[in-house]
Amino acid sequence: MNHGNAHRKFGRHSSQRRALLSGLINAVLKHEQIKTTLPKAKEVQPMVDKVITIAKKGTLAARRQLIGFLRDEAMAEKLITVLAKRYEARKGGYTRVLKAGFRYGDAAPMGVLELVDRDVSAKGKDSGPTAEKKTQEQAA
Repeated sequence: MNHGNAHRKFGRHSSQRRALLSGLINAVLKHEQIKTTLPKAKEVQPMVDKVITIAKKGTLAARRQLIGFLRDEAMAEKLITVLAKRYEARKGGYTRVLKAGFRYGDAAPMGVLELVDRDVSAKGKDSGPTAEKKTQEQAA
């Protein structure tokens, strides 16, 4: 019987698993698209959707909740300023998982987790309000 086993364990201890999922969530929010194994992508997808839903509230309590969850003030700022405005008319389903074949070496099923209506230029670089400030400081 499989009662009470709601989430995947990924062969890790709870602290390692929490750090892995937190890192994946931050990567999705930063780059708006990541390629990872299919089970990891499917496990992270509802968490990313929940974080965006919290950001859409835009309150101080929501901001503090995001900072506590993500451990990154820059990502919380990007969520509230950029992504919350982008998805304000959408009721849910902010992410999608696409199958991307199998990894060479161990034949693990791969998937792409991306934000719907994503900014294509955000992939592979820092994005959001803090990145804009850095580029303005470097230009000055």
